[in-house]
Amino acid sequence: LGRARAGPLLGSLPGNCPPVSGFRFGGTPTVEIGRGSSSSERTRQGNPQRRINEKSVWCCGWLPCTPLRIAATAGHGNCVDFLIQKGAEVDLVDVKGQTALYVAVVNGHLESAQILLEAGADPNGSRHHRSTPVYHASRVGRADILKALIRYGADVDVNHHLTPDIRPPFSRRLTSLVVCPLYISAAYHNLQCFKLLLQAGANPDFNCNGPVNTQGFYRGSPGCVMDAVLRHGCEAAFVSLLVEFGANLNLVKWESLGPESRGRRKVDPEALQVFKEARSVPRTLLNLCRVAVRRALGKYRLHLIPSLPLPDPIKKFLLYE
Repeated sequence: LGRARAGPLLGSLPGNCPPVSGFRFGGTPTVEIGRGSSSSERTRQGNPQRRINEKSVWCCGWLPCTPLRIAATAGHGNCVDFLIQKGAEVDLVDVKGQTALYVAVVNGHLESAQILLEAGADPNGSRHHRSTPVYHASRVGRADILKALIRYGADVDVNHHLTPDIRPPFSRRLTSLVVCPLYISAAYHNLQCFKLLLQAGANPDFNCNGPVNTQGFYRGSPGCVMDAVLRHGCEAAFVSLLVEFGANLNLVKWESLGPESRGRRKVDPEALQVFKEARSVPRTLLNLCRVAVRRALGKYRLHLIPSLPLPDPIKKFLLYE
């Protein structure tokens, strides 16, 4: 095999990029070309713009994936930016259905995630993968990454997996709250992420605006987000937020909730008291109006509230700021 230098096509490479097969970062990259290949074949094989999206690179997890996927995993923001400029497709998935953005979020690399989002990466990841960037950021409490995802239009509910226009096996009814970002942020007591999701329009009852089959929920599992918050022993602040954002309190069989739930963690006494008071006292007209206005706008138009011809205090009120 002979070696054809690809330097003139790629230009200067960042010196601290991770090593990948077919490219030698930190020096002059090389591409293997058969000595007996025709001129057109050499061009096809040696053109980095064509090869840059090939899943011919093996990472430490023994998964064939693209150079962009490896750079995002390692958090090399300059390499991510460079590869995108050279034509790398941002939403290609590996054999697990993971996008470069998803692995950047999983590994906690905010800079790489922002670069990918600015380049047009789908903030929801891929429908071929059960988890999403929003879900993982909510689970580990990375509010900074969650803010970036929301700013670029990420779905804070799980509707992109549940919408009826998607064919099976990727479309399904909600039969467990475990898949919901709002639920997982409460389960791990990540209050800041919990509030960010609600501010962005997450459904406070099921974290889903699609089909819900409560009869199909696992026996003994929480029947709604408020139920989950109480069962997991979350602080009173979680309950107060759900009440403020219009959660349906009648979905919880609160009579069966005591200081200690069967097979569960202890229910926070203060949180339970806040819930019972909210059930017994009607909500203010001011609170009901805010919930009604936000629902009328819909979660995909909430970001337009700052541009409305309204006084700043009202805008902040509608945004829960």
